[in-house]
Formats: sequence, structure tokens, C-alpha cells
Amino acid sequence: MQFSRFQRAVLALAMAGAGITLTLPAQAVDAPLPPRPGSIERAKAGRANELLQAAVAYLRHNGPAQAFALFNDPKGSFVYGPYYVYVVDTDGYMQANGGTQLTLAGSSALDMRDAAGKPLVRDLLNAARQSPTGAVEYRWLNPEDHQIEVKTSLYNVVDRFIVSVGYYTPRASQAEAQALLNKAVDFLKSSSPEVAFASFNNPEGGFMHDDQYVFALGLEDGRYRASGAAPQLNGMDVRGMRDAAGHALFEDMITVAKTRGSGMVDYMWRNPATNAVEAKHTLVQRVGDVLLGVGYYTR
Repeated sequence: MQFSRFQRAVLALAMAGAGITLTLPAQAVDAPLPPRPGSIERAKAGRANELLQAAVAYLRHNGPAQAFALFNDPKGSFVYGPYYVYVVDTDGYMQANGGTQLTLAGSSALDMRDAAGKPLVRDLLNAARQSPTGAVEYRWLNPEDHQIEVKTSLYNVVDRFIVSVGYYTPRASQAEAQALLNKAVDFLKSSSPEVAFASFNNPEGGFMHDDQYVFALGLEDGRYRASGAAPQLNGMDVRGMRDAAGHALFEDMITVAKTRGSGMVDYMWRNPATNAVEAKHTLVQRVGDVLLGVGYYTR
């Protein structure tokens, strides 16, 4: 198994606290650089997975009693900002919970439900029966912004225990996508194309947030003028690109912009936050010889 610098740091703190020296493999995967705003969700998923793998390694090396005590410690090395470990056994009992609901540790969690009434622990048990690793989704209060948001819990089965770490994946709404598109259109109209496209490509330019970003395409050549999610694609002709269902999505966007001036194009696309192919809806609007677009995902 390979360990990132973050995992090494977590395990080193945990082992030091327990008076144990653990020799990890020499090969290491570098911890990711601080994420730019447009890629924050991918960083959250990566950080949650790193903490999960560190917790699995600690549990296997030290056994349940010692591991669960450390997972439950709010000041321990397995509570890292918004990330924490929780463990459910195959009978649905909460064995460890490093979050705010520490009273759940040691009690049955079979009837626990999320903010939408979904039986999240039962769903987790069902998923674990089908695969020893995976993820479940539910709606939970995010203590950072005090909003109910989608949360994804990654899990690994270790013997009769299901070890999990979650992260929040807020999804933009159509209204939020439209607001960002309107902002981009106004900015392009009030400034030069060079300034606008540079701002769309700049993670600090005010046009990227969570899973939202602005892109610009030339209507005649089909080439990116700006692509907030991947500025390295600037200049690429994307007219021949197709979605997961075989639709020529960018050609559809150009047609909508040319014939109607604005509208929406639906297609299937990989959501980098969840790493799953999902329905994506992109709002487009023509401004001179380019179209601007902002998309949002739905299940």
C-alpha cells in the first residue's frame, strides 16, 4: 500500500500517541497541492479517501479497541477539520464516531436517517454487502455553512466493521448557474474579451465556485476561448467531442446559441466531484461571436 504525506502524518501522530513505531513503505504518493477553487470538490474526495485509508491501516495494525478509542477522540489525529472517521459493525451498531454525535458510539444506528428521511446506515450496510469498498450519499448538516447539503461517505469493510469518512458535495442549482452565466455575460460586455477570458480562466477571478465554472466557445471555429475547469484546453476545437451517450454536445450548444441566442443543452458527463457519469445541463448565451456556458449536475 502507498501512503501520501497526509496519511503518513496522520499515522505518525496516531502511533506516537500510542507509543508505537510503524514503518511505512518507502514509496509515497505526494499529497495534493492546495486546490484551486474550481477543483475543491475533487480535493475533498481525495482528502476523505486518504483519511479513510489511514484509518483502515491503523485499525488493522492495532485492533478495534485501540482504533475506536482514537477515532472517537475529538482531539485525536483522525479528526481533521471537517473530516472524521465513523465505524459501524455489520449489525448496525456505531462503534466509533469522531463527529459531533459522539453519543452514538456503542448504540444501534439502524434507525438513523438523514435530513431527507433516508435510512443512511441501512443503505451503508446494504452497499457493504454488495462490495467491500464504495460510497453512499445522503443529505446532512454541514457545520461549516450550517446548510443541509449532499454528503458522500466513502467506506472500506475491515472484518465485521465498515469504516467510513465523508465529505460534502454541494451541487449548484439551475438558478445559481443562471446567476453565474448572467454575471459572465455582463462582464464580457463591459470589458475586453482578453480581460474577460483571463478572468474566466483564473481560479481567483470570481467565476468558479464548487462545481460551477464559466467557459467560452467561438461560434465559428468551435474553439475554447476560456475553460474555467481546464484552462489548458484553450484553443481546442471541441465540435467533434461527444458525451457519454454519444451526443455531440458542443455542436448542440453552438446551434442553440446561433439560432436562439440562449437556451439549455442536456447531456451526460462525468462529475469530477463524485467521479460518476451524471446528467448535466448547460445554460448557454451568445455574446457577439462567442457563446458563454455554465452547467450544473443532477441525478
